[in-house]
Amino acid sequence: MARPTILEVRNLTDTQIIEGIDGVRRQLFDLRFQRATRRLEHPHRFKEARIKLAHLLSVQQERQRSTAS
Repeated sequence: MARPTILEVRNLTDTQIIEGIDGVRRQLFDLRFQRATRRLEHPHRFKEARIKLAHLLSVQQERQRSTAS
């Protein structure tokens, strides 16, 4: 799974960003659950998901600040 760059995230619509945030948060929940039950096979997915969530949240904040100004 290739990590999207921040430029790719900026090309998404607002609804796609919101859906992406919800999806990544769900994925992180599932990964934590798998880790707690000792069924996690790919621990590197935590880092990828956190980076993707950070990109999505950053772009969402940028857009909110630009519309508030």
